[in-house]
Amino acid sequence: MDDMLKEFVVEALDLATNVEEHLLKLERHPDDMDTINALFRSFHTIKGGAGFMNLKAMVSACHLTENLFDGLRTGAVAVTPLAIEAALQASGFVSDQLSALSNGADPSSLPIMPASLENLLTQAIEGKASAPAAAAVAPTAAPADAAPASTSSNESGEPDWVALYHAVIPAHMVPQQPVAAIASATPAAPAAAPAAAAATDAAKPAGGETKASTGPAKEESIRIDAVKLDALLEVAGESVQAANQASVLLEKLMQFKFDGAAASLMATLAETLTRASRYSTELQRATLSTRMQPVGRLFQKFPRLVRELARDLGKEVELTIEGAETEVDRVVVDSLYDPLVHMLRNSLDHGIEDAAARSAAGKASKATISLKAWQEANSVMIQIIDDGKGMDPQVIRNKALSKGLINESAAQTTEEALQLIFLPGFSTKEVASSVSGRGVGMDVVKTAVEKHRGAITIDSTFGQGTCFSIRLPIELSIVPTMLVRTAGAALAMPMGVVQRVVQLPDEFDAVGGAPVLRDQGRPLPVRSLGNILGYAPETERVGIVIAAPQPYVLAVEKVDGTAEMVIKPLTAMSVIGITGTARSAEGELVLVLDLSFLLDGCRAATQKLAA
Repeated sequence: MDDMLKEFVVEALDLATNVEEHLLKLERHPDDMDTINALFRSFHTIKGGAGFMNLKAMVSACHLTENLFDGLRTGAVAVTPLAIEAALQASGFVSDQLSALSNGADPSSLPIMPASLENLLTQAIEGKASAPAAAAVAPTAAPADAAPASTSSNESGEPDWVALYHAVIPAHMVPQQPVAAIASATPAAPAAAPAAAAATDAAKPAGGETKASTGPAKEESIRIDAVKLDALLEVAGESVQAANQASVLLEKLMQFKFDGAAASLMATLAETLTRASRYSTELQRATLSTRMQPVGRLFQKFPRLVRELARDLGKEVELTIEGAETEVDRVVVDSLYDPLVHMLRNSLDHGIEDAAARSAAGKASKATISLKAWQEANSVMIQIIDDGKGMDPQVIRNKALSKGLINESAAQTTEEALQLIFLPGFSTKEVASSVSGRGVGMDVVKTAVEKHRGAITIDSTFGQGTCFSIRLPIELSIVPTMLVRTAGAALAMPMGVVQRVVQLPDEFDAVGGAPVLRDQGRPLPVRSLGNILGYAPETERVGIVIAAPQPYVLAVEKVDGTAEMVIKPLTAMSVIGITGTARSAEGELVLVLDLSFLLDGCRAATQKLAA
C-alpha cells in the first residue's frame, strides 16, 4: 500500500467509526441537526478521498448516502428506521472496504456496491413524495471524482448556498455573522467562496483592516509508525535503567574518602547523574504518553453491535457507556476488542431475559448493559454490568461436572464456581447457536486479559444481574513492584496485589492440615512462594497479604523494598507464575511474578506440584 492510500485509509476508518456512533445518536434524537450535518460531512469527506484514490464502489455508496443526508438536512426525508438502517448498512460497506484495504487488499479487488444496498438507500431517499429528484442519483453512474453532494435549490433553481454552508462547515467553526456574507454572494460563485469570504470578514476589526492571516492552519499532530514508538520506548527504558545503575554505583563510590580536586569532581558527577536520571525518567514518561489512547476509541464500536444483536435475539437492550476518556496503553486497547465482544454477546444471549420473562420478574422490558472504565491507582478498571437473570453457581458447577471439566471436590465456593465459565469447553447452552453455545469465548477472554498482566473477576446475583470486572495495568512496560527474596532468588510482584506486609510467627494454626494466619480477625491461608516455585526450602518469616478475590498470605524470606521495573516479557520459554524479567538498580536479574497467577492464589503452580 502506498503512503497516500495508507493515510487515506487511516483517516477514513476514524471517520467511519464516528459515523456509526452518530447514527445511533440520531436514532435516539431524530431532530438533532448537528448530528445530521456531522454525518453529511463525514460521508462527503470519505467520498472525496475515495474519488481521488479511484475507489469507485466506495464513492457510489458515499454519494447515495450523502444524498440521503441532504434530504434529512432539508426536511425532504424523515429520520425513519429505514433511513437509519440504510445509512448503517452503507457505513458497514464502507468500513468493510476500508478494513480490506488496511489488511493489504488490492484496490482493484474490492467488490462493487451490492444491489440490495443501492435499493435500500434509494428507498430511504424516496421516503417522501416531496424528496428532490436530484437526490435519487444512481450510484453506478457516479464517477470516481464525483462532485460534492447535491444541494437543495430555491424557487429560482439556484443552489441554497446558506444551507450547504451550514451542512459542510462544523458548527463550532461558523463565524458570528456568516449568513449575510453568504446570501450576498453571486449565484455563480463556487460553494467554497462564501465560506472563505465569511471567514475573512469575521477576521476584520471595525476599521476594516484584516487582523489575522488567512493562511493554512498549522498542523498540530503527525502520524508516526507504532514500531518507531515502541523502539523509542525501549531506548527510553534502557536509559532509565542505566541511570539507576549509575546512581547506585555512585552511592557506593561516595563511601570512599576523596580530597581536593577529586572531591570536587565527585560532587559534579553526582549533580550530573541526578540531572541525567531526572531527564531520562521524563523522557520515558513522555514516550509512554504517546502510546496512551482513550478506551472510547474502542467503546464506540459497540453500540451498533449491541443494537443489531439485540434485534436478532428479539430483545430490547440499551447500552450505556461511562469513562470513555480513560486512557490506557495502545496495545491493550487494540487487544480488548475480541474479549469485550465475547462478553457483550454473552450478556445479551445468556444474561438478558426476553421481554416476557423480565415482565414476570417485575423488571422493565428494556434491559440495560453498562460499559464502564476508570483509573484506579496504576490500573484501569473495565466493567460490563447487565441487569439480567444473573448466574446460579450450583447450575454452573453441575454443568462443569457433567462435562467432566472438574471433579467433585473442586469449586466449592461461589467465587470458584463462577470462575468455571472461563474453562475451555464450558457452556450452559444445550444447543449451539450463531451467538454462543460452542464452549469457546470466555476462555479466550481470560487468556487475552492475562496476556497483558490483567485479571478478570465475576460478581453475580441470581435474578438480578452480573458484573464482569477487568483490571489491567495502565502501562505495559513499567510496573510498580515490591522486591522480595526467597531461597536467595530475587523476585518482583506487582504492587497492585500487595495489601500489606506482616511478620510471620514461628508456628501457625492449621485448618485441614494447612497453615493459617489470623489477620485483622480473619483466618488467611499461608502459602510459601519458595515451595510454589520449586525452590529449596528456606526459612520464610515475612508475609505479604495478597489482595485477591480470596485473600491469602504469601510467605517470603525478606522484602527488599519497592521499585518501578522495566519488564521484558519471557518469549523463549513458559514458566508457571513468571511473566517476565527485569534488572534491579544494582543490575541484578529479577524474575517478575504474574499478576493473574497471584490473584488466582498461585493455584496453577500448586496443583501442578501436587500432581
